[in-house]
Amino acid sequence: MRNVSQTEIGVVQSLWRYPVKSMRGEALSLAQVTAHGLQGDRVYAILDGADGKVATAKNPKKWPNLFAFQSSLMEGVSDNELVPRVRITLPDGTIVTSEQKDLSQALSQALNREVSLAVIEEGRVTGVQSAMAGTWIPQSEEYWPDMDGREKRDTVTDFSLPAGTFFDAAMVHLLTTSTLNQLRGAYPEGRFEEPRFRPNLVVESAGDGQEGFIEQGWIDHTLGIGDEVRLKITGSCGRCVMTTLAQGDLPKDTGILRTAVQHNSGNVGVYASVTQGGMIHCGDRIRLVD
Repeated sequence: MRNVSQTEIGVVQSLWRYPVKSMRGEALSLAQVTAHGLQGDRVYAILDGADGKVATAKNPKKWPNLFAFQSSLMEGVSDNELVPRVRITLPDGTIVTSEQKDLSQALSQALNREVSLAVIEEGRVTGVQSAMAGTWIPQSEEYWPDMDGREKRDTVTDFSLPAGTFFDAAMVHLLTTSTLNQLRGAYPEGRFEEPRFRPNLVVESAGDGQEGFIEQGWIDHTLGIGDEVRLKITGSCGRCVMTTLAQGDLPKDTGILRTAVQHNSGNVGVYASVTQGGMIHCGDRIRLVD
């Protein structure tokens, strides 16, 4: 790219954090970025008491109502806390916290199966059987809907999460308004809204020619965000059945994923790793720096 170091590509429109994997998260005005992504992001996960696998909305047949749960970090949580405290709003409106001794019981009742809450602490997973803690590599499952253009159809497959994390693939996920607008144009009946895609950063695209799936052109380049943060764009974010599920006032809509498959090989947004941490704010300018 010509004059890459001078290329401004947009601003941070919104920031999102999901303290408990596959639960709805919280919008932020600012966030601390560490080597492990946004502070407090995916630091907790639900574990199935029967098989020890990590609960995920990627398998809605097994976990049909995870998006009916809302998670947020508790007020007064310090960036210095090794394990930030979390508040979970259950589907019936009841609020529980990570400090409760009966939390597993409350979550099990709400999910209609025996579960526990596991947490990442200094790169180690705790809350699993002591024999596995620390060395345990999280396992999960994904349902592939019966859809043209997909290699796997109407099947469930297992996958491993990166050791010591509850991320599916990468620490940070970015999405541009250009991509959302492109998909809306292809399928006007669909509601292509940010929560469907669970990004950490939504980039409001800026400048001439900023149309289409522009973040695909950032792969293998580094973004500078604000004064401190540097993110290396590592690859495309392939989408799954989660994008089609109902959440909040968004309806179930298989056309969301079908449109992404038809128009961008199922990719919506990009993954990134953190090369330099720091604080980011909504409104921070974003530029390509290499």
